[in-house]
Amino acid sequence: MNVERPLEPKQRAIIVGASSGIGAALVRHLAWQGYLVAALARREAKLQELGEQVNRAAADGRVLTYTHNVTDYQIIPSLFQTIVRDLGGLDLIIYVAGVQPRVALNEYDFEKDQQMINVNILGAIAWLNQAALRFERAGMGNIVGVSSIAGDRGRVGSPVYNSSKAAFSTYLEALRNRLTRHGVTVTTIKPGFVDTVLLENAPKTFWVISAEEAAERIVKAARQKKQTVYIPARWRLVSLIIHHIPSFIFRRLSF
Repeated sequence: MNVERPLEPKQRAIIVGASSGIGAALVRHLAWQGYLVAALARREAKLQELGEQVNRAAADGRVLTYTHNVTDYQIIPSLFQTIVRDLGGLDLIIYVAGVQPRVALNEYDFEKDQQMINVNILGAIAWLNQAALRFERAGMGNIVGVSSIAGDRGRVGSPVYNSSKAAFSTYLEALRNRLTRHGVTVTTIKPGFVDTVLLENAPKTFWVISAEEAAERIVKAARQKKQTVYIPARWRLVSLIIHHIPSFIFRRLSF
């Protein structure tokens, strides 16, 4: 049972990409843990519904909602400052926004490719740069980026999705190397298959976990100040195997 502690400061978090899937599960999980959460997403109706549901159910936590498209890069610096003021500070930011449109094996659609780059990596950089600057000055804070095991090698199925996640993982690693000396933690999350809308474009799935389980593991990794975490952990072994498949064999695989 949650117990009110009015004199105990709340932890404050921003979730970017919060209206469904892992993002919505993160909002629910953190609110139940007593966080004050700023939830951002472009789908206003779903976001408002989530905020209302959580605020009715969570005893200690609270959710503030902000309708936002992560490709509106120019407004991000001012929006970030507004949200931090509304929260009264910031301890944790999680970037989970991502898109993966269906791409056929003989399809080379620049519009789809550009959408994935804009959301999966440029939006992440625009948001997390703001958090990095604030946390570096404060000498504390936690940045979490939800990447994917899909970025560990270039697969035939979705070259640009793979590339966007590889770029995101590399960006997070560089950010971690820069910020660790300032007391800031940067955690890279690499999920396998999670039961979200993105599975609609996956030709084969296995070891599927729920968004709620993924959210719980992500928050645990953040609290433990982990660096790179595969979710579930057995995907690390899969990644190790994939990395060691020779290129002349890997290119013949159909996934």
